[in-house]
Amino acid sequence: MIRALLLATTLLVAAPAAAQELAPDAAALKAHVQFLSADAMRGRDVGSPEIAIAEQYVAAQMLAAGLKPGGPNGSWLQPVPLVSYKSADHGSFTVRRGATVVPLEWGTDYFARANPHIARVAVSAPVVFVGYGVVDKISGYDDYKGLDVKGKIVAMLRDAPQSLSGDARAHLSQPDVQARTAAERGAAGVILIEGNARHALFPFAATKPYWNSPAMTWSDDANTAATAPAFAYLGFDGAAKLFEGSKYKWADILAADKAGKKLPHGALGVTVEATANTEIQKVAGNNVVGVLEGTDLKDQYVVLSAHLDHVGVGKPDATGDTIYNGAMDNAVGTASMLEVARRFQGGARPRRSILFVAVTAEEKGLVGSEYFAARPTVSADKIVADVNLDMPILTFAFEDVVAIGADHSSVGTIVAQAAAAEGVKVVPDPLPEENFFVRSDHYSFVKAGIPAVSLDVGPGGPGGAAIKEFLDKHYHRPSDEIGLIDWTQGLRFVKLNHAIASALANADARPTWNKGDFFGLTFKGPMAK
Repeated sequence: MIRALLLATTLLVAAPAAAQELAPDAAALKAHVQFLSADAMRGRDVGSPEIAIAEQYVAAQMLAAGLKPGGPNGSWLQPVPLVSYKSADHGSFTVRRGATVVPLEWGTDYFARANPHIARVAVSAPVVFVGYGVVDKISGYDDYKGLDVKGKIVAMLRDAPQSLSGDARAHLSQPDVQARTAAERGAAGVILIEGNARHALFPFAATKPYWNSPAMTWSDDANTAATAPAFAYLGFDGAAKLFEGSKYKWADILAADKAGKKLPHGALGVTVEATANTEIQKVAGNNVVGVLEGTDLKDQYVVLSAHLDHVGVGKPDATGDTIYNGAMDNAVGTASMLEVARRFQGGARPRRSILFVAVTAEEKGLVGSEYFAARPTVSADKIVADVNLDMPILTFAFEDVVAIGADHSSVGTIVAQAAAAEGVKVVPDPLPEENFFVRSDHYSFVKAGIPAVSLDVGPGGPGGAAIKEFLDKHYHRPSDEIGLIDWTQGLRFVKLNHAIASALANADARPTWNKGDFFGLTFKGPMAK
């Protein structure tokens, strides 16, 4: 605590005089970002002393904004049982076809995949190729139709059929979804294979430097649902060796995948023997939760979320700077959430209650938001919507905004109406190929059946070039610093989000998924009639 107070004092003393030249609202917004993105915070990495300080800062600012503690037992903090895991060694992978034994080469043919729940995976079983390993009950698509995979290893492309819609395809191609689907059918293990889309985006060879980089998830006694361990990832060369001698040619699989045609399915006539070893470590972490109590609909909740963590200290840039400050990603998102809360202070309370949640471990895979959505601090069926604030690129006068996920529920309509009242248009995602729908914290709420969007500035006017410049030069780099931010645009972003939160909290009806929407049906959320 003494160290935290000394740090806070240092940051305040170091504050530039320019902050005094801003209007009070802009200065308040900047003050949050200045604290959270300071060098002394060392990039707010999960599990670090600095992110613990950031959590206390956010809790104190929630108190100052008139919120009440929204965590368990009257606390501001919701502990998240984080698990860090990474590959302990190269593992092994051998293909047996009759008397022929073919060991695959690590780093050229395959990488062993770490498992957060099982320190040592050892499998030996026949292999069945199941295409993409996708089952979509909505469209009727089923890669497992007619196949018996019980007790067997299933091999699949790390993708989903092109015939599925963009967001649904992005969801169904997630490795954890593929592994869960395999487990439901009794598979003993999963081999993920590089496909054309993955190869174009992030080739197998490019993953080698990250083979034992730590990943993270959460775990408690109630979330140990069986998944078939996805123990290996194969590149093109490894896949060719796996398919060699089978009735399916790897070149034909790739061609069908590229053309969007139905992939063949069936036994490969080989047995795979493989191991994957994992180092597993528990890590302390917290979500910070504040609540603004509503009036006549106070037992329903709108969530405003923003991730507090960033990536810490890393590789130096050309100037020798090693601190990844994360001013845009996502100190300004968190700061905007706090300032939205402050704008409710002293005015009429909204009808619904509003939960303000600063989530942890977004950079590790949306872990904190997934935990909150799965283990909310209020009754899960009382959460009506989430609006997530993640890395708004506030370097230019934005003319429009992108609400990722807006086309799936009535939240999109409410966002569009609130934005129009502020003179801002809502436009489609300009980079759908980046699959941002599954890469931001609103996705965790979607998987809990809750209509949700993630709000960012759009490509209109100078936006396209400005967004590209930030992503090319500053995203996940030490240069993501406070000097990039235009505070006038920051205030516009805060005002817009306050209007959206107010509209959601004061509407007569709770939001619903659009009729027949894939995510509403899949996760059994409230559906429009």
